[in-house]
Amino acid sequence: MRAKITINSQDYTVDFTKPLDISIPIVSSAKNPVAWYLDAPNIEPVKVGRWVAAVAQGSVVNFNNVQFNPHAHGTHTECAGHITEKIYSVNEHLKTFMFSAEVITLVPESYADDLVFTKKQAQKALGAKRPEAIVIRTLPNTTSKKSRNWSHTNWPYLLEEVAVFFRECGIKHLLIDLPSVDRESDDGVLASHNAFWDTKGKLRLDATITEMIFVPHTVKDGSYLLNLQIASFENDASPSKPVLYALES
Repeated sequence: MRAKITINSQDYTVDFTKPLDISIPIVSSAKNPVAWYLDAPNIEPVKVGRWVAAVAQGSVVNFNNVQFNPHAHGTHTECAGHITEKIYSVNEHLKTFMFSAEVITLVPESYADDLVFTKKQAQKALGAKRPEAIVIRTLPNTTSKKSRNWSHTNWPYLLEEVAVFFRECGIKHLLIDLPSVDRESDDGVLASHNAFWDTKGKLRLDATITEMIFVPHTVKDGSYLLNLQIASFENDASPSKPVLYALES
């Protein structure tokens, strides 16, 4: 299926039969990525007495329980309710799902004892473009991101100035291939989360942060159409499936 769309007064054609899925699925094994010091997610058949809800074990259906944490076990999308005293649901506040998006690639720079991404880098990568969503691929970009245990690794993170820059550019949806836009251990400051959602100003309840994506090298930097889908969890975060579509002029 091909369709014509208009983004920033420019006409494009999108081939919806060629999705570029940048989500990481949840699997019940040690191959699942994990962060925040949790164990792997668990997917197993319901058991009642001797009855096991698995066709392979004599049941007529497969009927599984799923135990996972959206923040720790794969691609997830969160709203400001992640860090506010009042509970806000991402399902309640993310109401549209198609956005203009720009894929950029950033290389972390040394900063004290950390690796970080700076406003200067973000400005250079984004240029004059002002999309609704920004998709950040970080280097090195190995497939190990799809199965890595991130706990205690002090991953690279966005300096607060980057989140402020994206917010001031009007970007509503920030996607990154790391467990968090902030430092793993920062004494609860969460500077980039707070800056992007503007918790000290007018709280941006319609803005989201999506973490733990994976953008393969075959997806080039540039402009795309983003379909950002979440499961209907009334929670601050939900597992999600961001999908990119190439824009044909």
